[in-house]
Amino acid sequence: MDSIKLNSKFEVPAETLAILAEISKEINASLNLDEVLPNAASLIKRLIDYEVFAVLLPEEGTEQMYFRFAIGHRQEVVDHWRIPIGEGIIGAAAATGQAIRVGDVRTDSRYLNALDGVRSELAVPLIVRGRVIGVMDIESSQLDYFTPDQQNILTLVASRIGTAIENAKLYEHERNQAETLLLLNEVSREANSTLSVEEVLRRAAELTKRLINYQIFSILLYDETENVFRHRVTVKFGQRVQEKHAVPAHEGVVGAAATTKRPVVVPDVALDPRYLMINPETRSELAVPMLNKDRVIGVMDLESPQLNYFTPDHVQVLSILAAHLAVSIENARLYEQVAKDEARMERDLSAARRIQGALLPRLPGPEYGLEIAARVVSSRELSGDLYDFLRYGPQELGVAVGDVSGKGSAAALYGAVAIGTLRSLGPQKHRPAEMLRAINGFLGERRIEGRFMTLCFATWHRGRHKLRVANAGQEEPFLYHAGRCEQIPLAGFPLGMFEDATYDQRSYILDAGDVVVFHSDGIADTQNATLEFFGHARLAQIIAATHQLTADGIADRILEEVDAFSGGQHPFDDRTLVVLKVK
Repeated sequence: MDSIKLNSKFEVPAETLAILAEISKEINASLNLDEVLPNAASLIKRLIDYEVFAVLLPEEGTEQMYFRFAIGHRQEVVDHWRIPIGEGIIGAAAATGQAIRVGDVRTDSRYLNALDGVRSELAVPLIVRGRVIGVMDIESSQLDYFTPDQQNILTLVASRIGTAIENAKLYEHERNQAETLLLLNEVSREANSTLSVEEVLRRAAELTKRLINYQIFSILLYDETENVFRHRVTVKFGQRVQEKHAVPAHEGVVGAAATTKRPVVVPDVALDPRYLMINPETRSELAVPMLNKDRVIGVMDLESPQLNYFTPDHVQVLSILAAHLAVSIENARLYEQVAKDEARMERDLSAARRIQGALLPRLPGPEYGLEIAARVVSSRELSGDLYDFLRYGPQELGVAVGDVSGKGSAAALYGAVAIGTLRSLGPQKHRPAEMLRAINGFLGERRIEGRFMTLCFATWHRGRHKLRVANAGQEEPFLYHAGRCEQIPLAGFPLGMFEDATYDQRSYILDAGDVVVFHSDGIADTQNATLEFFGHARLAQIIAATHQLTADGIADRILEEVDAFSGGQHPFDDRTLVVLKVK
């Protein structure tokens, strides 16, 4: 009967049968152990007036039993006592699968004294399909309190409660699995919601606590340069601590997990030679490698002051979490590296921009009989446009305006080379066409694939009021003269493309009030919201309308009109102007 041989002379009273039926109904009405066990305890008390009641279940992965439910025991006993199977009256009942009734516990050497006032005890195993799944234990302060009939009744109840507990445990396990999957999904979303390594690590500690009630938790990241694992986050008993100890890559439980690329569970660290004692209170440890594309980037390490604390469920959950966090941490590390590189580049570009600004030539004085204005509006940190002035003598001035192919630092560097070449040739006082041929020859000898520049070079002689101009693919300059504003028609190959290129030259005698405007293509090519170009015609109209202003006034008006045309948008290309007005 019910897997336990009951006394054949035992007759169950009708009232007892009614209560047994009620117990069966109550315990089968729920799959929640926190409801099943209190209800069963209450109904059993109607049959047996006990003082102390407990249900103990095996602790997974160990040979010990823990208190799943208790009435009358001290909280310290319920929370911390573990009863080895085979020890004590309860452990003996679990080991033998037989009920044990003791009339005077003081005379039984097996008794484990949890309460001083106890005198008699009845322990009945909970058996399901021939397997002991727990023990139900009742105790009394009276000697010989429990009778054989009560033992038989409790055995009957135990058979039914055992089945209910088994069903509830299965349900609880499935429910926990479902909750864990939902939580892991939430964990994955949260871990991927930041690109800060420190924030990911901080959240990892919080999220892991929601999955596993750890006591000591660490994330160690692999340092390739030193071949060690360094603590990046450590939580001990709820407090974040700064752990400076580094673990060699192939040592300890952490090193074993990293080497095998598999979780390592140590039920008792005292028996494992791999254990490196960092926390004296540790009794068991679980280390799970964090893999990204089969490469170990770190290890999650959990420690407990309890023996055999970590279960297969812990391993499974932590392995899934480690996989999510490995990707999040690697993404965050890559992002931070990119951010550092960008910050460094930004600092370098900012320094280069300051240097480029400092290297812009000072405007010549009034001795050349000209008002001169120069403006550069860069589209990036560094400008690919350039201008310069060469002082040929007390009355003659050279003016250069150019544009290097491409943008950014490469264009600026190429432009610096061109300016250096221009200045090195300055003492030879070349006429414009000769200057372009000389620079082209120099750049042709040092040709860089895909790099070239356009340049317009002119000379002005104050005494003769003579302007000479040559052009190497640069925007044709505007000349306001005799009431008309027109472009100076000059073409030519850009510099650095063909070594044997030649260039034409034009000469003009200018009058007081005449205006010459050198400009880059960033002005005429500016577009508005409808993708219409600013164009050369508008530029000519502005010059004609503002020719009576100073050179500075003309330059400022042109840039204001271009900016207004674009709707105030950041320039797509550099905008450069040099304005000469004859006095």
